[in-house]
Amino acid sequence: MNFKNLLIVGGCGFVGSNLAIYFKISYPSCNIIVLDNLKRSGSELNLSRLKLNGIKFVHGDIRNKEDFNQIKNVDFIIDAAAEPSVLAGIFDSPDYLLNTNLIGTINCLNFAIINNAKLIFLSTSRVYPFKLLDNINFIEGETRFNITPDQSLYGISSNGITVDFPITGSRSLYGATKLASELLITEYVEFLNLSAIINRCGVITGPWQMGRVDQGVIVLWLAKHYWKKELTYNGYGGLGKQVRDILHIYDLFRLIDIQITNFDKFNSKTFNVGGGLDCSISLLELTNLCQKITGNSIPIKPLSENRKADTRIYITDNQDVDLQTGWLPTYNPEKILLEIFEWLRINELLLKNILN
Repeated sequence: MNFKNLLIVGGCGFVGSNLAIYFKISYPSCNIIVLDNLKRSGSELNLSRLKLNGIKFVHGDIRNKEDFNQIKNVDFIIDAAAEPSVLAGIFDSPDYLLNTNLIGTINCLNFAIINNAKLIFLSTSRVYPFKLLDNINFIEGETRFNITPDQSLYGISSNGITVDFPITGSRSLYGATKLASELLITEYVEFLNLSAIINRCGVITGPWQMGRVDQGVIVLWLAKHYWKKELTYNGYGGLGKQVRDILHIYDLFRLIDIQITNFDKFNSKTFNVGGGLDCSISLLELTNLCQKITGNSIPIKPLSENRKADTRIYITDNQDVDLQTGWLPTYNPEKILLEIFEWLRINELLLKNILN
């Protein structure tokens, strides 16, 4: 262990709280602090989990640089704070999104400089333009759309998207804030001696995610089956064949643990991080798995019209991160869903009002 004090901003969210607990279990002597404003519904449920594991909670907002003054002597920072919805700011004011994801990152970067702390920044696959992603050559299979080997764009193969995929074009306000944060990190690394690693994550999931239609769809899909509610196949003909790769939160922890342990080796690098082709799933395939696990079939309404900023296929090509770190995901979709199902079953009364 080459750190004593770890700060996780956004530490009561799904990603942040789970990372905090995994790190505390792995490094009991490490002082772990989480900063969170508890805005997202369900984040308050993580307070007792964090306290039980001896993790210090600081109630603060990354939009307010003064809130960082409560925290001293930090070696490492994991920036897991964000307004994560791809629809944020499109149908309502973008102020909260911009202030949280961009101004919040600036405050986090300045705090890192003051403390000479190293940074792991959790970015997103949404930095890639959705119109370019929809120009990926594909064929339609029985249950999903598949990427074909013949591609005209750079940074794409049948294994998925690499960090070399073009970034010129619109991507969503959410994706734009994360890309802007990445650009600022690059400048801080070059001119202010910041030490940082950027992970562009695909769909992250697992227990304790408070899933919604615009973020956390894997948990949402299983929860709707569990409580026998309705769902919708949105866009691309209403067939449910659009595909994402999914990454269990523990697999993300495993990678960050490797990166922190060998930080100098990976400093200033950007990685695409996801479940990859072997842990990818279409909505139709997800429905079939949810039916198998819960024993419930529910009505799913087809809507052919595409939603704004949606994409037909996104699969992470993990080849680069694998070659450099030796990391590969260990979960497959069924294992992930079985774990989420058990979490729902055990915590049904606690979660019903949030996920039902």
